[in-house]
Amino acid sequence: MSNEPEGDAEEPDADTSETVAESDGTDAEETESEGFEYGDFVRLEYVARTVEDDRLIDTTDGDLAEEEGIDDGEREFGPRTIVLGEQHIFDPVEESLVGSVVGDSGTATVPPAEAFGEYDDEELRTVSKDKIPEDDRYPGNRVSIDGDDGFVERIIGGRARVDFNHPLAGDTLEYEWEIVGTVSDREEQASDLLRTFLDIDLDVHFETDTVEEQQVAEDEDNEADDDGPTYETVEVEKEALYIDAQPELTMNQQWMMGKQQISQQLIELLDIDRVVVQEVIEGGGFPGMMGGMGGGGGGLEEALEDADIDADELAEEL
Repeated sequence: MSNEPEGDAEEPDADTSETVAESDGTDAEETESEGFEYGDFVRLEYVARTVEDDRLIDTTDGDLAEEEGIDDGEREFGPRTIVLGEQHIFDPVEESLVGSVVGDSGTATVPPAEAFGEYDDEELRTVSKDKIPEDDRYPGNRVSIDGDDGFVERIIGGRARVDFNHPLAGDTLEYEWEIVGTVSDREEQASDLLRTFLDIDLDVHFETDTVEEQQVAEDEDNEADDDGPTYETVEVEKEALYIDAQPELTMNQQWMMGKQQISQQLIELLDIDRVVVQEVIEGGGFPGMMGGMGGGGGGLEEALEDADIDADELAEEL
């Protein structure tokens, strides 16, 4: 449902590696009104169900999600921050929020065409079961065949019936919502947006960096010649959002697949120049690790055991 991502910084004591996304120069539109308008950061509680069978499909209420069996244990529940006009939630819901204020509540109906599309019978296809790994050949399992994602409906003989429609295709949705707050602090806005995009909490801060850029020389007369314009290196200030590259971020699939898009959204919505993802490597390491690797001290497995680290679990994480 969501779209899918600063200062002369003091030199850190630890080694750092940085990933930088630059701005394309687009500024976020700022508006003021008595009620919320497009561009405002709104903190929202909601419950979303299918109209036809009253099935819960999404909610910010963790207790309700657990009660109705949609809590997979991987998601953090609680109010969600969206930016109106940025398609962080379906358009009919967004439209119903415009003009509201904190404390307001309401409902919005989302037809299939504005949710997950109409059901297409042609997307129910028969394929060779050999295209599905043997361990995945059972009804209800999600599979990927020739680049398309679908769900196994049944397997008969050497053929498999796979539904490539979205599981909610053809469903009309109803959202019950309540606005529980607004967000004006910029670091809080950044943190909330990252939680909305990636469903994880990350440490962020702003800095203004002085960086070098290549620009056309001031004495350039801009007349075309065979050699082209003359460039010079100048120092400019750029406001940056710094994000600590915690393990939860570096291993997050949404971030790995869409970091450029997420970073560009942050740049535009927060009106900054760039996003810096910074990995800090602290000194130290596993106790006794270097001694154990020196040739006579028992090796890596002993060092891991001394550090109370399960080697198999560590290998699986890596």
